[in-house]
Amino acid sequence: MAKNRIKKQHKKLGKAPGSIIYTGEKSTKKLFVEVFDYNIEKCVEKELYTVEEAFDFKHSDSITWININGLNHVEDIEKLGNHYNLHPLVLEDLVSISQRPKIDEYEDYLFVVVKMLYIDKSDNIASEQVSFVLGKGYVLSFQESEGDVFDAVRERIRQGKGRARSMQADYLLYILMDAIVDHYFTIIEDLGDKIEDYEDSIFSGQVNKTINKDIQDLKREILRIRRAIFPLREVINRIEKHESTLILKKTKTFYRDIYDHLIQVSENIDIYREMIWSLMDMYMTTISNKMNEVMKVLTIMASIFIPLTFIAGIYGMNFDYIPELHYKYSYFILWIVMIVMFLGMLYYFKRKKWL
Repeated sequence: MAKNRIKKQHKKLGKAPGSIIYTGEKSTKKLFVEVFDYNIEKCVEKELYTVEEAFDFKHSDSITWININGLNHVEDIEKLGNHYNLHPLVLEDLVSISQRPKIDEYEDYLFVVVKMLYIDKSDNIASEQVSFVLGKGYVLSFQESEGDVFDAVRERIRQGKGRARSMQADYLLYILMDAIVDHYFTIIEDLGDKIEDYEDSIFSGQVNKTINKDIQDLKREILRIRRAIFPLREVINRIEKHESTLILKKTKTFYRDIYDHLIQVSENIDIYREMIWSLMDMYMTTISNKMNEVMKVLTIMASIFIPLTFIAGIYGMNFDYIPELHYKYSYFILWIVMIVMFLGMLYYFKRKKWL
């Protein structure tokens, strides 16, 4: 798996800058393009079969959201990019899924990359790159495959709820990014539940054989979340400070709300990160305590049998003049002495609270 991933990430070695090569693993057989073209009075929603059908929406008087699923269809993405005059480096970054969250500023548009987190079929936290292009009157979004966190946004546009239909394209970008950031809270809650479950298991002594691996997987998940969220704060900060007609002043207040949410998520991540390290220490302490309990029992058993072995060893020596050797009841007396010593040592260990 690791070798395959390395090969994927280094497909473009030796290629010229701006080479459009998809580096992901998710592939869709058909390119899926959906369009929302709306204003305060109407909303047109369409599913398109080719990217050429989306070209007519570029110069509409309304706000247009074009969502594309299937980054493996690089030729279609290149056609759309050329129609919207996107820079070759932007097209390269669109299909290169190893990008960290960032924002690139161009004369006529902004290019934003974020990470969408979700729970996969194996109940693990996975991430998918989502890219946005914000232009005058339009937003282009690019995803690897179908399935996202934008259903609530779609519904708000369809129903005309809230400000969505009365605001410009910069507000559309805001509600799309806000949907991704809000979903981070769901991921964080799931992570917190996992940590609490492991904590309860360790405290109750119900430690299974795989818990060490599970905690290591949890550490990797928290690092994946951290890499997705922390750079996004810089992106939002730059959007707030961006001086252009693409981001209106009244919309920047909403982006500040995303920044506040990111700070809250970041603080939770730092707390959970410390808790995971504490879980590992707790697990190692539990294992050490169990080992100490075993060693204590073995040491006590050895301490009990050492004097008994000493007595048996003396009476096993081949000498004629050992006291009581020919006494009629010496065997029974020896057993009584050994049993009394055994019980006496048990009583002593109990008094000392070693047992």
